Amino acid sequence: MDETLLQQLAWMDYRLAVIFTVMVPIALLIWSFVAKVESMQRLLGIYWKVASLLMVTVYLLIPSWSVGYLTGLLSRILIPIGLWFWIDLNEEIRDQPGSRLKLAFTAWRWAVTVYCALGAIANLPFVGCAFSAAMRQGAYCQVWLEAPSRYQQILHANSAPGFLGFLGIVGLVIYVVYLLTFLLFRLGRQGRIAIEE
Repeated sequence: MDETLLQQLAWMDYRLAVIFTVMVPIALLIWSFVAKVESMQRLLGIYWKVASLLMVTVYLLIPSWSVGYLTGLLSRILIPIGLWFWIDLNEEIRDQPGSRLKLAFTAWRWAVTVYCALGAIANLPFVGCAFSAAMRQGAYCQVWLEAPSRYQQILHANSAPGFLGFLGIVGLVIYVVYLLTFLLFRLGRQGRIAIEE
């Protein structure tokens, strides 16, 4: 693939991620609080817990740490699961009377699911960047580091990339511990209501 085209696609992906995974869910969360729709608030709370892996990924990619390529792919797999796994919440949302909020929420949920699915498929060829140092140095992998680098320049200009990567690793450890605790202990014992605590 042409390097310029790949660069444009990577930047488009980061822009879409900001829209679909940050801006729209923040607006929906505020709207659901104003409208007092508890089921949407709970599902968006679950979403933010799962989607926090995206921010961890950005911090891991700032110092070009290879694990960031894997967490980026994993986040795109976990987000749709987190949005659709909870049958009780799905039923509560489906049973809500028709409103602009319900329409917007449902449209966003489908849009972010499609975006994540397509993004996961598109990122599969880049998994090799996590395992090959030689491949990681090539333009094919380096293009995915431009947006995290720009993020660092804007928000963390005085911080070393290694320190920000360390914050990413700490976030990843917390994420993995929480996820494993949830999967191994709470989900097995409490089923789909385990997320309530």
